[in-house]
Amino acid sequence: MPRLAVVIPSYRVRARILSVLERIGPEVELIYVVDDACPEESGRFVEENTRDPRIRVIRNSANQGVGGATMVGMTHAAADGADVVIKIDGDGQMDPALIPSFAGVILSGEADYAKGNRFFEPEGLAAMPLGRLIGNAGLSFLSKISTGYWHSFDPTNGYVAIHASLIRLLPLDKISKRYFFESDLLFRLNILTARVVDVPMHARYADEVSSMRPLREIPRFAFSHMRNFAKRIFYNYFIRNFSLASLELALGVLLLLFGVVYGFANWGTVAPATAGTVMVAALPIIIGFQLLLAFINYDIQSVPRIALHPRLTASRQPMRALT
Repeated sequence: MPRLAVVIPSYRVRARILSVLERIGPEVELIYVVDDACPEESGRFVEENTRDPRIRVIRNSANQGVGGATMVGMTHAAADGADVVIKIDGDGQMDPALIPSFAGVILSGEADYAKGNRFFEPEGLAAMPLGRLIGNAGLSFLSKISTGYWHSFDPTNGYVAIHASLIRLLPLDKISKRYFFESDLLFRLNILTARVVDVPMHARYADEVSSMRPLREIPRFAFSHMRNFAKRIFYNYFIRNFSLASLELALGVLLLLFGVVYGFANWGTVAPATAGTVMVAALPIIIGFQLLLAFINYDIQSVPRIALHPRLTASRQPMRALT
């Protein structure tokens, strides 16, 4: 039987962590509560108030953020022989009853990584605060560009599941440990050509207070998305592979820049501008724009569509003797 493990990063969730643990079903074999230097000592609180033999408390000596705590738990789960690792939060927003759905799309070979999506059903958005709704929509668009998973939405959703074989391939020391964790992880998965699937879900919002400061984090998110986009394009289209799309991108950018620079350089120098001057500026812009559209279409069609982990696990199995 496949072994399922749940990782719960714990920081200021003492009021709800026990109810979350109680609702985790018997299909889960291992539960890792990662006390991320919690001032409420959530790890000790769990140990003193639960008798579930599946629970293992991990204590971080210093706060590493939700991403850092999650990766610590995932690493332990993979080392302990888990097949699928599911991460949920300890604040009660994520329904543990969905764990079989997240694990199922991975165990069936449909995906390597499953993530929640609160935007599938319009009715489910009624409970989402307006600020979060608008913010998630904007971040989703930026994430599509930077990660290459154009079909995926709600990138900051922390309800995720991953096949343990991919955890060993990820550069965990390079992945963001703070609020950019989920988006940065998607970027790394794209580099591995892992298949990602969204799982419909509803979120629960109570009186919890987020420690995220939007005005401080939004510039960091924007910069990180631009950096990951540049790295993904350079690696996928100029290092690991070079195709017609690579030429479309390079020529499109050069022609577009030439047309814009030439047009501005000749703006107002001759009145009226000759037809030749207009064409020399306009034609490269038009052709360059068309080439960039063709590249974007290629990039959208290049989303990984075949799960990677069945090949990884098969390569680790001993070969049968030929008969």
